[in-house]
Amino acid sequence: MAMKTNSADGRTRSSIQIFVVVGLCCFFYILGAWQRSGFGKGDGIAMEITKGGADCNIVPNLNFETHHAGEAGSIVESELKLKVFEPCRPRFTDHTPCQEQKRAMTFPRENMIYRERHCPPEHGKLHCLIPAPKGYVTPFPWPKSRDYVPFANAPYKSLTVEKAIQNWIQYEGNVFRFPGGGTQFPQGADKYIDQLASVIPIHNGTVRTALDTGCGVASWGAYLLSRNVIAMSFAPRDSHEAQVQFALERGVPAVIGVLGTIKLPYPSRAFDMAHCSRCLIPWGANDGIYLMEVDRVLRPGGYWVLSGPPINWKNSYKAWQRPKEELQEEQRKIEETAKLLCWEKKYEKGEIAIWRKRLNADSCRGRKDDSRTPLCKSVEADNVWYEKMEACITPYPVVSSPDEVAGGELKAFPERLYSVPPRISSGSVPGVSVETYQEDNSKWKKHVKAYKKINKLIDSGRYRNIMDMNAVLGSFAAALESPKLWVMNVVPTIAEKNTLGVIYERGLIGIYHDWCEAFSTYPRTYDLIHAYGILSLYKDRCNVEDILLEMDRILRPEGAVIFRDEVDALIKVKKIVAGMRWDTKMVDHEDGPLVPEKILVIVKQYWVAGGNSTSTQ
Repeated sequence: MAMKTNSADGRTRSSIQIFVVVGLCCFFYILGAWQRSGFGKGDGIAMEITKGGADCNIVPNLNFETHHAGEAGSIVESELKLKVFEPCRPRFTDHTPCQEQKRAMTFPRENMIYRERHCPPEHGKLHCLIPAPKGYVTPFPWPKSRDYVPFANAPYKSLTVEKAIQNWIQYEGNVFRFPGGGTQFPQGADKYIDQLASVIPIHNGTVRTALDTGCGVASWGAYLLSRNVIAMSFAPRDSHEAQVQFALERGVPAVIGVLGTIKLPYPSRAFDMAHCSRCLIPWGANDGIYLMEVDRVLRPGGYWVLSGPPINWKNSYKAWQRPKEELQEEQRKIEETAKLLCWEKKYEKGEIAIWRKRLNADSCRGRKDDSRTPLCKSVEADNVWYEKMEACITPYPVVSSPDEVAGGELKAFPERLYSVPPRISSGSVPGVSVETYQEDNSKWKKHVKAYKKINKLIDSGRYRNIMDMNAVLGSFAAALESPKLWVMNVVPTIAEKNTLGVIYERGLIGIYHDWCEAFSTYPRTYDLIHAYGILSLYKDRCNVEDILLEMDRILRPEGAVIFRDEVDALIKVKKIVAGMRWDTKMVDHEDGPLVPEKILVIVKQYWVAGGNSTSTQ
């Protein structure tokens, strides 16, 4: 029902309508000029948006208020009072709520429990905006960002001293330089990967997804990208200062995480390859539980790489300054667990060893006949959120022949991206058929095409780190696939369907997460966030303000958010973010104004600790 208005209200609404339409056009017309602002500040996007100085044509079907004045106008006067969110204190510039150091130290240190996720209670959450540090600048575009990070964005020099001889990172003037080295590959990641590629089929798309445990600054993952392999890298917060923060500043996928007592937030059979280079994980401890967790997330036929201690302990124990008996026992336990897992050792040379997981249970007859084999009893290997790891082996899916790949064989990438994932063709995801999968792909190709008309920067290189907060089947990420960007596909733990395994079978990466809690990353680590239906999904489950503040925390200054949701949810969000230093525009669904699903596009203003200006001056 249309709301009645007096003539003054009508004139006001008409003015608003014209402003919204003209402003939206100018909103992204200005974005196209971002590179002209130069290095040293933000791109000036948010400031230019508010100017609205470009001469744009009015496009009527982008006018939200015209078609939804009833909903927009039904807000009572008391609800129009704007709540302004103040900046947090400058000491919170790198605030990671669920990995906060002071809280972490109150938990036990054994088995790395204190480095796991420990989120604050409701009364302990910050309700302020995390500031960027003074001098914060727009990161370099990829691929330059792989090798250079502005010092102001992560001003921590300890690694330049601690890892100086290992070629991790160097400080040069106002930037950090990453030579591509690592503790186990001082000659560079490329040469190290060449050595692995002599055994592992990295070059032909067979290996597409990788897991890097204890990743350091993620140089291994950074250099794999040029070979069309995408790695999910993780390391604990501040084990070495800011290592995950550096990885994300470089434009490399990474999260804060640790192998402790909780299962990794990834589905079973996710990764084609897993890797540990001097990652300090005690692989032989706790009855082999850590290797068993790697086995759970490793695809049948996948590879595990271990470089560094204890491999080649006979020749290296003096350099490592560790007793040779201790190293010998450590390797014995690893070999014993690998045998129990029925991994085949494919290579050992120098300090590098490579194992391969069998294709199915039938190809491991010895394990089938061994009563000591501790098979997991749980039938749900993907139920992992805050679930304790167990010292048991995840069973393979059943096969009908000895040569069959358990769980289904995958195409080489990039063909894998759009071929039907085995989890869908086998009917393992209830309610998702081959037809619905193909329809979903078509739908998101259409949506992404519309997004690119609204925001012409999406595939320009301006947005490198992208997050999809409710990824469903990963079709948004598939439609965006480009060497200029990567997408963190998040499957909410409360989602109706568990689809993360499908996403990995497409050659994409992702993670489980509950958006009532903070994400395991540093502030300012994503350039673009896609929020499809997330507001409706979490309605009445947790405070929408907390979700929006978390989005603000992880979004870069002058980063963008695309909300796609029902009208009522977006109206509520639009009201809240008016006090969050976000500039917003509402857009009709690409199929026209009568579709109740709308698009709300925002750009986060540029501002830093101690300053209130959105300008780049």
